[in-house]
Amino acid sequence: MDVKKFSISPDDSIKTAIRQLDKTAKKLLVVVRNDKLVGVITDGDIRRWILKNENLSMAVSRIMNTSPIVITRSETPLALDIMREKKIEGLPLVNEHMEVVDILFWNELNSSKERITEGKKVPVVIMAGGKGSRLYPYTKIIPKPLIPIGDTPIVERIMNQMMSYGFTEFYLTVNYRKELIKAYFNDDDRYHLNFIEEKEPLGTAGSLSLLKDKITDSFFVSNCDILVDVNYEKLLDHHIKNENQITVVTAMKNYEVPYGVVSLDEEGRIQALNEKPSYEFLVSTGLYVLEKGVLNTLPEGAPFDMPDLIRLCLQNGKKAGAYPVMDSTWLDMGGFSEMRKMAERMKL
Repeated sequence: MDVKKFSISPDDSIKTAIRQLDKTAKKLLVVVRNDKLVGVITDGDIRRWILKNENLSMAVSRIMNTSPIVITRSETPLALDIMREKKIEGLPLVNEHMEVVDILFWNELNSSKERITEGKKVPVVIMAGGKGSRLYPYTKIIPKPLIPIGDTPIVERIMNQMMSYGFTEFYLTVNYRKELIKAYFNDDDRYHLNFIEEKEPLGTAGSLSLLKDKITDSFFVSNCDILVDVNYEKLLDHHIKNENQITVVTAMKNYEVPYGVVSLDEEGRIQALNEKPSYEFLVSTGLYVLEKGVLNTLPEGAPFDMPDLIRLCLQNGKKAGAYPVMDSTWLDMGGFSEMRKMAERMKL
């Protein structure tokens, strides 16, 4: 393994760490000074910093773990046991000089696909009723949830990912070409699957009103065209610990304006010129955790969208929180270019 691509200086900015984590598509970087390990930084460290609304230009040294768990070459047979016990996804392997010679990752060592955590009995609602207009004309023939990514439909990939964390109870809200979706899963006993049929399109949240008598506690909601590589149990624990009514999984997106941006004063004179500035935004990935009580605020059988539900929650004095993840962990199949990227990633 090329350790250098996972290495960062303690003086580098947190923004730089985010970009490097996205580039590596892993969840850990080693912090190195003069070739020696001085700390580690994980996506969780960055998540906590973002949730404090702190400055991303600050140095990595502000958030790194200065007492990381490490392993030596002779201890490598114990790596999986250590990661399982400590619930961590990566271990720096160091020599006697505290130089990092390798990084051991859980998902690379664990051939059984066992997860670090064990799931809980929590329902997963997948919103699969839309027409998928951005993927037309594909969706004129096949409903968006059944469009294959590789050799597996996107909705099945979502379900398999959830099941790998122990979440096995699924509700699919269906409308457009629902008979094809139902036929695909007919007699497939791998999934505990319930279909919730819309009589008419109900938007990105309206069909949740049809689940008021079926949901009893916290539950996941996912769009049917996204995959988020996240520890779903940690996400659920974060939601419960923070007493959120809605938790929105967000990704950090960086946008660069390809021009010089001019700022004017009140008299129309140029005040500043910023050449090709870049901006960071937290954007919704289409994955959420909700509490049952939120369902009672939805209009019965009427079109309603998720942003409206979040606003309504806030207006009612309820808590809506965020759970930031790296942009590289989020795959969106909403358009053709994104679909191709997702297919390429699934080959890795």
